[in-house]
Amino acid sequence: MLISVIVSTYNRPDALNLVLQSLNQQTDTNFEIIVADDGSRDETRVLVESFQKFHHQMIKYVWQEDLGFRAAAVRNLAITKSVGTYFIFLDGDCIAQPDFIARHRCLSEYNYMITGSRILLDKSFTIKLLTNLKWDFSEFKRHLLIKRLNNSINKYIVFYLKFCFSFLRYYNGFEWRRIKGCNFACWRRDFELVQGYDETFEGWGHEDADLAFRLHSVGVRRKSGSFATEVLHLYHADNDRSKEKENEAKLLQRILNAPNL
Repeated sequence: MLISVIVSTYNRPDALNLVLQSLNQQTDTNFEIIVADDGSRDETRVLVESFQKFHHQMIKYVWQEDLGFRAAAVRNLAITKSVGTYFIFLDGDCIAQPDFIARHRCLSEYNYMITGSRILLDKSFTIKLLTNLKWDFSEFKRHLLIKRLNNSINKYIVFYLKFCFSFLRYYNGFEWRRIKGCNFACWRRDFELVQGYDETFEGWGHEDADLAFRLHSVGVRRKSGSFATEVLHLYHADNDRSKEKENEAKLLQRILNAPNL
């Protein structure tokens, strides 16, 4: 199956540069990329155009006007340009390991969504990577234990303990916490069944958990992508979270009003 990777970004061309390089180094190459730009300046478009000239996979680009944090809307826009039967949502500051696509494909299962996790990089290590401009996973993996001990990264074992099949991956019931839109996968047919992201979620927070809940409400169950699909999350200062409580209240009210599932 062709996979569509939707990469959300906003005014971080330096980070997006490393992310696109990492996607150009995948062991599984049967995928397309749609960069979903939530109103960045021209530097991002220019960067994407430069990658389109030599990238192994098809890269498409969509842009919407900068009217604040509207990740839900720009992801929906990106989906209209996609042709894959399976979606992986990735943030433009989350570098993919070389087996990222392969692991997601291994975990894909009808009637399930995959909620992945991330490895946090600290500020100084992030600056070092961004300054280098070139992404080299082999170089990154050198002295990983030292990087963990000095807190450059917050996880270590997940680089070496990876597996696809396990009954431990399946959630019982619905849990809305710890769902991260920066590493999330589902089938096109399921995404379209629930009409995608709810675009009334504006500002940072919980549009991803809302999508997961609405998928759950139509019978799509949650499966963990931990110890398989971890992405490398580059450091950044916290986004404006002034609408987080409003978005959380909307989500919890939706869950409360739902019939027993």
